[in-house]
This record gives sequence, C-alpha cells and structure tokens, in this order.
Amino acid sequence: MKIEIKGVIIPNDDKWIYDWFEMDAVSPRDINDQLAEADGEDLEVEINSGGGDVYAGFEIYTALKDYEGKVTVKIVGVAASAAGVIAMAGDPALISPPAQIMLHCVSEMVYGDHRVLEKEVEILRNFDASIANVYRLKTGLEQEKILEMMNAGGSANQGTWLNAQQALELGFVDEIMFDEENRLVASAGKTAMLPPDVVNKLKNHLLKERKEREPEPEVDEKSLEPKPAEEPENNSPPGEERRKKSLFSYKKQIETLKLGGMRP
Repeated sequence: MKIEIKGVIIPNDDKWIYDWFEMDAVSPRDINDQLAEADGEDLEVEINSGGGDVYAGFEIYTALKDYEGKVTVKIVGVAASAAGVIAMAGDPALISPPAQIMLHCVSEMVYGDHRVLEKEVEILRNFDASIANVYRLKTGLEQEKILEMMNAGGSANQGTWLNAQQALELGFVDEIMFDEENRLVASAGKTAMLPPDVVNKLKNHLLKERKEREPEPEVDEKSLEPKPAEEPENNSPPGEERRKKSLFSYKKQIETLKLGGMRP
C-alpha cells in the first residue's frame, strides 16, 4: 500500500482549511486512517515535504515506527524539518538521486517578557534534543554531532542540507534509488570505484588471457607417425612367397608416399 506525505505537515484541526484551499497537506489523522486500512500490509511511504508542525511530525513518525508491517520510505523530493523526522521511520529509507534532506533547530513565534523568552529557550532546546534522538537512532551518530548539524548556518531555516550521497554516507538513508551499480556511493579514498560492469569485463578478459598463455600438453610426434609394415615370416610355398613379397613392396611404397605428404 502506498502512502503519500506531500505538502505541509499540520495538526488534525487545521486539515479542513488546507482541503478547502486545495493545498497539499497531511495530518496525523490522515496517516492513522491509512495505517488502519493497511492492516499490517507492507507500506511504501513517499515523502516530498518541507515540514510543518513539530507535534504532528512526531505523531506521524511514531505511528509509522509502531506499525506492525514493513515500512519503506522513499524521499522523492525533499524531506525537510518535521518531514525529515518522519523519513527516519523507514526501514529501509531510500532517497531519489536529486532529492535532499534538511535538519535544523525548532523555531517558534513567542510574545512575552524575559521570563517567557528564557523559558521558551529551554523548551526549544528540549525539542532540538528530541529531534536529535530520532536522527541518532537512525544514523548511529553521536548526539553532539547531530545537534551541531542542526545548529549550522546561524538561523532557523538554514541548518544542514544533505544530498543523496551525503545522506547515505552519514546513515540518514539506506539506499539511493535507481543506483543499482552504486555509482553514487560516497568514498573517502582518492581512487574512484570501478563500475561493476567494468570489473566483470576485466575479470573475463584476464581469465581468457590466462587460459591462452597456459602451455598445451606436449605430444610425441613420433608416436603419431605410421609404423612401416613388418615383413611377414616365410612360411608359404615359393609361388605364394613371391606374391606376398610383391604386396609387401607395394605397401612400403604407399607408406613412403604418405610420409612425403603425397597420395598414391
């Protein structure tokens, strides 16, 4: 069964407004209804979303992780912010070659005095830690490394953007879609990886060349030469003896011609 997470991630109570304006959006209720319909069937979740409400994103992530069937996530455009959190529910998670993942710190509009703002800083940092937990479970990276990536750029909407190769290298995804020969694999070495078809052709060529170099078993040419007929013992009458000698002489002439490359 296919589930699409496209557009803004929003709370359940706001969904009807987006529907009225015919805007792409998805709410936790949308996903939960489809999960109930799937009833344990394998899922393919396509994501192309810039994110949205953090609470709604957390709920969708949790619902997908708790689903009893297999959940395959495919990032087909962008999985940013809350949508990136949802993408981490995939096992496996795949990304299209041109797609991207973005992770950043949570932001919020706040009004109040210094006490309100100071409290809000604490709340936002806790949200960042919660999001880092999700990425850490998927990638195996240290919490500090995840938070460093989220804080990059100096503003709420910058953070860290990952292309397909970077997402694969860091463990945010398990596979790059359509890359069956691993041409887009990230390598830390200076030497580029050879494509599999080149490796196979080279193997076949070297095996053929090695067989051609192997010496063939030697054959004793003398053993292939026809042996001259031996003169029979003289146990016959004189007339018969002359006839046999004539036949024997003729056979020797034939053998001589054959050895010379001629035919009688």
